[in-house]
Amino acid sequence: MKLATLRTEAKDGALLVVARSQERAARVPAGLTPNLLSALEDWNRVLPWLQEVSADLERGSWKDVVALKPGILAAPLPRTWSWLDGSAYIQHIILVRKARGAEPPEDLRTVPLMYQGISDNLLGPEDDIRLIDEAWGLDFESEVGVITGDVPLGTKAAQAAGHVKLLVAMNDVSLRNLIPRELKAGFGFFHGKPATAFAPFAVTPDELGDDWRDGRLRLPLVTKLNGKLFGQPDAGEMHFSFYDLIEHAAKTRKLSAGTVIGGGTVANVDESKGSSCLAERRMLEIIKTGKPSTPFLKAGDEVEIEMLRGGRSVFGAIRQKVAAAAIPA
Repeated sequence: MKLATLRTEAKDGALLVVARSQERAARVPAGLTPNLLSALEDWNRVLPWLQEVSADLERGSWKDVVALKPGILAAPLPRTWSWLDGSAYIQHIILVRKARGAEPPEDLRTVPLMYQGISDNLLGPEDDIRLIDEAWGLDFESEVGVITGDVPLGTKAAQAAGHVKLLVAMNDVSLRNLIPRELKAGFGFFHGKPATAFAPFAVTPDELGDDWRDGRLRLPLVTKLNGKLFGQPDAGEMHFSFYDLIEHAAKTRKLSAGTVIGGGTVANVDESKGSSCLAERRMLEIIKTGKPSTPFLKAGDEVEIEMLRGGRSVFGAIRQKVAAAAIPA
């Protein structure tokens, strides 16, 4: 089952159940559940009802149907309790650390990296990336992630599978030239990590068949920059699984239903599959030629991120333009 959020005057939007055609969706009655976050907080009760709505939609018996047109969908969760981004792809960590002259941590292969980002202002699949200053080094990062139900404190990876309710795809936007100073100060990301954008559909694990196994989604994630293929690495090549990331996140806190956990920028050791961010591409250029030739994003650039399964889009596409913006006076 695929779920989406219709933009409305309400900040959390209205919950939709998406048809297999991905061309229309059933609007879920507010009396059943007003939005996706509410559904996740009462998942065991709501899920069977959503499955019935899905069946009625496919039979053509559901009356309140919305045509899925550009611009009407927000992020599946326009805001939520927590957005935690891991970094489960070792190749990405090595290259990006090298790009800023930093060594990977000694426990790189035993302890996941994770930061807590903006969760109260998540961007939709066609929302502009606002660029205030090109000198900040605007970059995209193509990722997949999971949305959890309530996760108890101390949950282990072996217990984590049942806590994964939905999978999502995202563009974890970074401002590369602001990050080194923040990390050097020892207090972590803040300005370097603006709002993240999400693909339109959140997908239940059963939709993915054997491509979702052992806490990894084993499909290529395709990124295009200005209409040209930039990379299509296999998202399944994770050193840490999503189950490992859930265990790491729950080490000292319980996780509320609606927590989004990202797997980090998808990267493979095989460089022929391309990259999922500009920083990696630039570092590979430095290794080969001594200097980067790929610029960071500028106003007018377009980024597209999508995952396909059997020729059909899994999460729908992220299609964002970079738009020049100014800080209000």
